[in-house]
Amino acid sequence: MLSRVAEAVYWMTRYMERAENVARFVDVTLNLELDLPAGAGAQWSALLATTGDEALFRERYGEPTRESVMHFLTFDADYPSSILACVRASRENARSVREIISSEMWEQANKAYLMVTAAASRERALDMPHELFDAVKLASQTFMGITYLTMTHNEAWHFGRLGRLLERADKTTRILDVKYLLLAPEASAAHDDVLWVSFLKSVSAFEMYRKRYGLIVPARVAQFLLLDDEFPRAVRSCVAKAERSLNIITGAPRGEGGTSAERRLRDLRKSLATADVEAVISGGMHDYLDRLQSDLFGAGDAIHASFFETSNAIEMPGQSQ
Repeated sequence: MLSRVAEAVYWMTRYMERAENVARFVDVTLNLELDLPAGAGAQWSALLATTGDEALFRERYGEPTRESVMHFLTFDADYPSSILACVRASRENARSVREIISSEMWEQANKAYLMVTAAASRERALDMPHELFDAVKLASQTFMGITYLTMTHNEAWHFGRLGRLLERADKTTRILDVKYLLLAPEASAAHDDVLWVSFLKSVSAFEMYRKRYGLIVPARVAQFLLLDDEFPRAVRSCVAKAERSLNIITGAPRGEGGTSAERRLRDLRKSLATADVEAVISGGMHDYLDRLQSDLFGAGDAIHASFFETSNAIEMPGQSQ
């Protein structure tokens, strides 16, 4: 399989997943703003910390405000991880491999791009932001569903799944890191339950969490989003499926792959399988999540070195981890 094709499919799905996650983050921050008492917390600064681009934002916009952060994350065409930039990059990568993907996939990627660019061109487009972010989430989920149902599950499909799962795992760790600090387990404010509910909803985990655990308990939230092997947005689930796709691509039996990327994902899967959430919390949640993010970045870097270094794929601005 051509490395150009593999890389384009990988980034096509990864960017679409990233657009969806950014929409989730902004949308839940808007909800938290309504739920918090006046003057409680710096939610918009925390949102920038989730994306890892607070320094870039402050260099260009100064102090964060609701309006400036929303514009930066949604419509800033020069910010590679804005929703607009992500759907544009996903579409361009899809366009470059139209001979590989289905026509339905191309049409959905194009629809998502046209929807977001039309919103960006409207004045006061963010006056009713929930509708826009719901539309972005639905567009991404539709694209993923169409991909699953209309594309042959061959090497190209597995590269697409690999990109989507690594992106999803990374964003789950980032939002858990920031929100766990904001919603400290030892805090006892009356509105804490409301905030944890909003947090779980940001990753579409609230209903599945309640079915599993019932009452909101911070340690159980961390357990569910980090170590659950059945919930599709849990880090452990994402890593296990990503490793499986990589094994299929290389032809290696599970647990026996010899490439650097396979070894990294295998070691990470084993680490997550034996992790204890109470030990993670007592040892420092932030430090643990920081190591997880580093491991995920390393896996992505190894995938690039193993499969994409000779690629001639269209390189979009910010086509990086």
